[in-house]
Amino acid sequence: MKAMILAAGKGTRVRPITHTIPKPMIPILQKPVMEFLLELLREHNFTEVMVNVSHLAEEIENYFRDGQRFGVEIAYSFEGRIEDGELIGDAVGSAGGLKKIQTFQPFFDDTFVVLCGDALIDLDLTEAVKRHKAKGSLASLITKRVEKDQVSSYGVVVTDQDDRVLEFQEKPTLDKALSNTINTGIYVFEPEVLDFIPPNLPFDIGSDLFPILVAAKTAFYALPMEFEWVDIGKVPDYWQVIRSVLQGQVRQVQIPGKEVYPGVYAGLNVAANWDAINIQGPVYVGGMTKIEDGATIIGPSMIGPSCYICKDAIIDNSIIFDYSRIGTGVHLLEKLVFGRYCLDRKGNHFDLREADLDWLITDSRRQDIIESSLQNNSIARILGTELHK
Repeated sequence: MKAMILAAGKGTRVRPITHTIPKPMIPILQKPVMEFLLELLREHNFTEVMVNVSHLAEEIENYFRDGQRFGVEIAYSFEGRIEDGELIGDAVGSAGGLKKIQTFQPFFDDTFVVLCGDALIDLDLTEAVKRHKAKGSLASLITKRVEKDQVSSYGVVVTDQDDRVLEFQEKPTLDKALSNTINTGIYVFEPEVLDFIPPNLPFDIGSDLFPILVAAKTAFYALPMEFEWVDIGKVPDYWQVIRSVLQGQVRQVQIPGKEVYPGVYAGLNVAANWDAINIQGPVYVGGMTKIEDGATIIGPSMIGPSCYICKDAIIDNSIIFDYSRIGTGVHLLEKLVFGRYCLDRKGNHFDLREADLDWLITDSRRQDIIESSLQNNSIARILGTELHK
């Protein structure tokens, strides 16, 4: 069976992470979110997978390649151009990406599924296809109910009593929302749906294709299903995913490494005297990370591989990406450290380099800055309080 993973978006709402990592490659405890999608597809016998790529396309292609080691076949459709020898991403929209592939060479010749490449899901795809066919549907979208106060973050789907789609509301205000049923970005299509998509034009599934299907009174249905679904559309979403995984609330994601201390999991060759560190799980520490005596780590927290956590540093309910050095006395409370950026849980961030704090939180490979920071430990204690706020 065939599937499509949408992976061409720029991920603007997850910046600055997506400056260097495409959304499908954002790690969930060191494993890209798209890898979980491939595992789900393989589990339900979807073994021919097309992926459209654009922003940082080479990162996705170089990791997954032809899909062989993941038990599937993968091919890529690049959306963009070359200028002065550089690849420039220029996505054509989710529906436009489908049409581009089909125009090149008909690929979708039977019922197929479409998944967004930036969500962690645990859905019975076999059952979804079964329900789609039972309704004789041309297009189906998987829906899920959320709490009423959450509807403004999603696309709301309005249906009749038979689940035929009547209307969409894109992120309506609470008082204007006509339902609390949302579009999860998971679709089941028949090949004929592609006839409604114009060629060589940017075209979106939700905002362009679906209104046409409604207006044409096609067999277009919502399939309400109960399943695990976590969208990683924004920094707060990613924050919550990592917390949920560390707390054992996500079935398909197991904490890697070995349990080296109660509730503390570590990768290979972590340099730490656990009895000399103030640590409260759940915590994950990536391989080849150094933690000095006297550091404090309070979970849920994730520390990536090849990091360096100095003495008296406090990491409390925070996420630290790989190759980060957290200086002496720095206090991180509900923060995400990614390269030269420090973010709070709502996604607000500042550039450490521009703030002249890159000696305080820096790349663990920058020996010049590390040596300079050793002369500023007293200042670090003061500035650590500022990062805590």
